[in-house]
Amino acid sequence: MNASWPDFGPLWVTLRLAGVTTLLLLIAATPLAWWLAFARNRMRPFIEAVIALPLVLPPTVLGFYLLILFNPDSGLGRFWLMLTGDTLTFSFSGLVLASMIYSLPFTVQPLQAAFASMGRAPLAAAAMLHASPLDAFFTVAVPMAARGYLTAAVMTFAHTVGEFGVVLMIGGNIPGRTKVISIAIYEHVETIEYAAAHVLAGLLLVFSFAVLALVYWVNRRHAMRVA
Repeated sequence: MNASWPDFGPLWVTLRLAGVTTLLLLIAATPLAWWLAFARNRMRPFIEAVIALPLVLPPTVLGFYLLILFNPDSGLGRFWLMLTGDTLTFSFSGLVLASMIYSLPFTVQPLQAAFASMGRAPLAAAAMLHASPLDAFFTVAVPMAARGYLTAAVMTFAHTVGEFGVVLMIGGNIPGRTKVISIAIYEHVETIEYAAAHVLAGLLLVFSFAVLALVYWVNRRHAMRVA
């Protein structure tokens, strides 16, 4: 292969990881974001702080503790090994779980803000029309929070694509399995293959700009409709 043209295998691993992580987080974070939006509980600030930890914690620190948690000698690691026959460390499943923890605030916070801004009034109106709580949630709350879901999905996907420290600690650098695009860029730079690094880095740069532009465009259109 031409030294200036990178292997795009890590790109497909990255897209698969980001897609699976985003889908699972949207499902798992919805009830948590709903509870945080409306709960009046003393523990709420502490739970919000735990969720927001990946925003301020160095990725290598989080990756180190996840590596200990996912180790086959730990309770979780041993259970996963018995259940699937594979380890959480240095596996795609481990990357997904680590990415879900690392990207959790990027899913929860936009959903929480969307639910909180919606308030309880629409659900109360749906209840007066004899809608069940579950029916009211899916037919009223989810459509009203659509902008929050879009922002959460886009930001979670983009954040997962850009991961480095956590995925390196948990997944290592196994081609076709755990080698993601950020690790591939680092590897190209380390071996002084700058042309290949430029191609992959350029893809991430364009993608990141497009993601931010999309989020700002959606928020601006929403603000103009409200005004």
